[in-house]
Amino acid sequence: MPYKLVVMGSCRVGKSALTIRFLQNSYVAEYEPITRDLYHGVVEVDGLPCELDVLDTGGAEEYYEQWEDFMRWGDGFLCVYAVDFMKTFVDVNLFRTQLQKVRGTSRVSMVLVANKIDKAHWLVDSDLGQEAGKSFNVPFMEASAKTGQGVKHAFHKLVPEIRLIRKEELKGRPWGSWNFGFHHCKIM
Repeated sequence: MPYKLVVMGSCRVGKSALTIRFLQNSYVAEYEPITRDLYHGVVEVDGLPCELDVLDTGGAEEYYEQWEDFMRWGDGFLCVYAVDFMKTFVDVNLFRTQLQKVRGTSRVSMVLVANKIDKAHWLVDSDLGQEAGKSFNVPFMEASAKTGQGVKHAFHKLVPEIRLIRKEELKGRPWGSWNFGFHHCKIM
């Protein structure tokens, strides 16, 4: 059973570019806004090949009604903002609040990603991103879909976050209901 990752954030933060860079190691400069695209891939994380389904969500407001479905579907979430657009950073808190509401818990597997770090002029500096990550109690990563810097690390950081929450959820479950997570990584 694959890990289900959702890439979310405001319109034009580079969600599709990050996803394509990660799974296909190419950069797409222009991309039409979408409702959603689902990608599948097998990558090595922590020395194990893991199957990933990556849902690239549309960031335009007309797609927000579908976000609750995306939030229910996913195991983990890359919440992306663009360093050159302050509103996208402010929106991260809205996405996180909605995610916690839909999931019914404040403990959600999430990585906060600052994209477009290749830009010359940042409106959201690293300190703000790091502070947000700390206040959300989630890892903070910086990336550039254009250059590839930090992209792989951001996606790979999410898988252990999912594993950690799954392990926590196993505590207190009756012995017979444990699956030990063995079905989540596929040996090839």
